[in-house]
Amino acid sequence: MESTRSSLDGEVTGLSVRLLGPLTIARNGIIIQLPKSRKLRALLAYLALAPHPVGRSRLCELLWDVPNDPRGELRWCLSKLRGVLDESDRSRIEAQGDTVALDLNGVSVDAVEIASAATKGIETLELERLLALSRLFAGDFLDGLEIDRSPHFNSWLTAQRRRFSSCHAAVLQQLVERLPSDSDDVSAHLEKWLELAPFDGRVHLALLTRLAQRGQFGAAEEHIAAAARHFQSEDLDFGPVRDAWRTIRCQHGASSWVQPAVPLSVPPIMLADPNAATSRKASLAVMPFIEQAGIGGVSGGPRGGIADGLTHDIITRLAKLRDFFVIARGSVFALAEKNIAPEDAGRRLNVDYVATGMMRCQAGRVTVAVELVEVRTARIVWAETFERKPDDIFAVLDDIGNSIVSSISAEIETVERNRAMLKAPNSLNAWEAYHRGLWHMYRFTRAENEQARHFFDLALKLDPTFARAYAGLSFTHWQNAFQRWGDRDQESAMAFEAAGQSLLVDDHNPAAHWAMGRALWLRGEQDGSLIELERAVDLSPHFALGHYALSFVHSQSGDPKAAIGSSDHSRHLSPFDPLLFGMLGARAMSHVRLGQFDEAAEWALKAAARPNAHAIILAIAAHCLALAGRLDEAQGFAAALRKTLPNYCADDFIGTFRFEPDAEALFRQGAKRIGLG
Repeated sequence: MESTRSSLDGEVTGLSVRLLGPLTIARNGIIIQLPKSRKLRALLAYLALAPHPVGRSRLCELLWDVPNDPRGELRWCLSKLRGVLDESDRSRIEAQGDTVALDLNGVSVDAVEIASAATKGIETLELERLLALSRLFAGDFLDGLEIDRSPHFNSWLTAQRRRFSSCHAAVLQQLVERLPSDSDDVSAHLEKWLELAPFDGRVHLALLTRLAQRGQFGAAEEHIAAAARHFQSEDLDFGPVRDAWRTIRCQHGASSWVQPAVPLSVPPIMLADPNAATSRKASLAVMPFIEQAGIGGVSGGPRGGIADGLTHDIITRLAKLRDFFVIARGSVFALAEKNIAPEDAGRRLNVDYVATGMMRCQAGRVTVAVELVEVRTARIVWAETFERKPDDIFAVLDDIGNSIVSSISAEIETVERNRAMLKAPNSLNAWEAYHRGLWHMYRFTRAENEQARHFFDLALKLDPTFARAYAGLSFTHWQNAFQRWGDRDQESAMAFEAAGQSLLVDDHNPAAHWAMGRALWLRGEQDGSLIELERAVDLSPHFALGHYALSFVHSQSGDPKAAIGSSDHSRHLSPFDPLLFGMLGARAMSHVRLGQFDEAAEWALKAAARPNAHAIILAIAAHCLALAGRLDEAQGFAAALRKTLPNYCADDFIGTFRFEPDAEALFRQGAKRIGLG
């Protein structure tokens, strides 16, 4: 290969690949001249960012518009890439079976480095790291590399350009916020940030603040006028920025400044004041899913197809959860019609998260790929691809929709919970205090449960209308009663009272009915408990905890087969749920009631293997293994149980649950076999 000597930002050792700007490869600082093939460059970039090995058929579909021999062209491209990337003792192209991957260990790839930083969280990086990342943004991703008649690749390319543009904006925001206000670099970062995100209110406020600090109020007013016209041309509400500027102006001693008349008759489309973001629930926009045609077809097309129907269904189901604020269908579809990029739409709508999706029906398969992005940091919080055989297309889409809704809800809750843990307790708002409570609640120890109760109480002091916080408070009292960490009757009464408050605040919240159903079970009111839990899943059919609670109640004295079905469904909806040990334990107890002791033992072992499984789960495992005749294993769990609870016996186990007489007799029989009788 011909090479020319040139340096990539001082990189003089090893292999480096630049994807931001024109694609460039260098070894030891010397740029390598690549073959002229645009598809070879596209293939290299796609493999560099692929998280897993990629099938050859997928690569052929991505880059070749059904030529005579797409696999032959792929082999040619791979052979040329080997000549560029391979070293004397190392092959960088890994072809195993029908898949291809790049070995990038020890290779510097700018886009991979930025994507890794975004995954960790741009806001968590040190200033020097941010400065280093900012220098990597030499241009658009694969600048100038579009390929005719390759709609799948061009869709991927567009998505990557939006992704890295958002990452760049997030890095610039952090630099503007952290660099000293008198730094000459701040103006350059602001200018680039404004270019990348012209409708992000935060960049306008940062620019206006800087101008005010320098006493340049005239320049600030000129910017206000120009920005207002720009927002108006896109039917966006400039009011929040204008109001914030008035506050900034007063704070910097310019309250007497006469503001020029600016026409601001802008139809509102932004749905929340950015200044109120810290006191409200997390917010989400689900952008219309893109419907891809098969090979040789055209992506997109007129709206109103199956993908739009799936999007509408997901928005409706998420709204029914009442966990967070979900942007209405009309707003997101209106922005999509204007070809607004998802991340830009997220900033315009002032939401915390944006979900996007792509759907394809081909070769007897339905494939839906979904991403959830945190708008502020451009970080991909969650991504998944769902594939099903379309025996019944509507049933398949219903199942995929359930999985998407449950996953989005769980991932947002996890991010919000972890973020709340990083804040000082005295700085929490109601939303953050609630999620701080959830973090402690899922530890399942007496001390952590008390911490959870404290934070739920704090959330309710800050917002007495917070139904989910009442449900969380009810759960902590339920745990105190169930685990015998407090007086069972008193804690049961308090669980019932908090659940009642949750229902009074929001009778349509599935968590409120879930809390009431569990509280009624504590009081021995099984029929009422089942009614409330059925109401919870009627309100939100993908509410995993509702299905689990139904399994829990049925597993003891209801229908054991229904309990198994509800347990399986709850795990299908939320396969990584913090209460997964309970879902598995309920299934184990159901098998005992059906006389299926071997199955009960296997499910009980899975429950006990969960890292946050508490003592009662160990007791379930001990009893189920004993009934299955696996006495050595059962005695091991019994010994572990008695390390925590030295006097634990069958009466404690039976008293914890509400078994029907036949089930109680079976569990007592198991307890006798291992000395717990």
